[in-house]
Amino acid sequence: MNSVPDGNHKKTKQTKKSPSKSPTPVKNKQTAANKTNSPTKIKILHVAKRKPEPALSRTKSSTPALVKRNLIKRHAENDSRQAAVHTKAKPGLKGEAEKGLTLSEAHKKRYQHAKLTAMNKLMGQVGKPYHWGGSSPFTGFDCSGLVYYAYKDVVKISIPRTANEMYHLRDAAPIKKSELESGDLVFFRINNRGAADHVGVYLGDGKFIQSPRTGSDIRISKLSEDYWQDHYVGARRVVTPQTIR
Repeated sequence: MNSVPDGNHKKTKQTKKSPSKSPTPVKNKQTAANKTNSPTKIKILHVAKRKPEPALSRTKSSTPALVKRNLIKRHAENDSRQAAVHTKAKPGLKGEAEKGLTLSEAHKKRYQHAKLTAMNKLMGQVGKPYHWGGSSPFTGFDCSGLVYYAYKDVVKISIPRTANEMYHLRDAAPIKKSELESGDLVFFRINNRGAADHVGVYLGDGKFIQSPRTGSDIRISKLSEDYWQDHYVGARRVVTPQTIR
């Protein structure tokens, strides 16, 4: 702190001895130092404002595996409770037989196994390419082909082959968005073809699996995204204690 005043004092003495010399060089030095430092300050401020890159690219590849593990765990914990809920009348179920229905432990296990089988088949296709008209892991899948592949062997009802036909399936119970469970079919109207022209399967936690379009891979999407909310038309439940094989 004392070095600056001493330096100025010495400069003042030199000026007295030689009047031709001016203290201007000292000021210029300080000005030059300020100019030299100013870009550094601007650079530091610029670096401080930079935002970190999003971590999506690093976690994208691991997401399906994490979701699959969470799904299996959630099914193991919740399917027993869901089976008990389905013994009561649910919106969209037909007939008096469903009312007051009680399930044996063996039937509950079959129901849980059917849902888990469908979920595992679906999750095993994540990352595979969309293929129009495809309905097998060897050819790839379109949206309805993926659903058909997952459910055709676990339910007694006949699963149609198009999204619009699935939406109008009489044996599938209409479900409110607030009552969605894993395994429910979610429908969208994107290209104005019929009442519904796209279908996916709800996974829980606001996510669904779908085979979107040509050039894209089977993926997990968020139902809460504006695009899907704008095109959402409804949901259907095809796997119930009454429909499993």
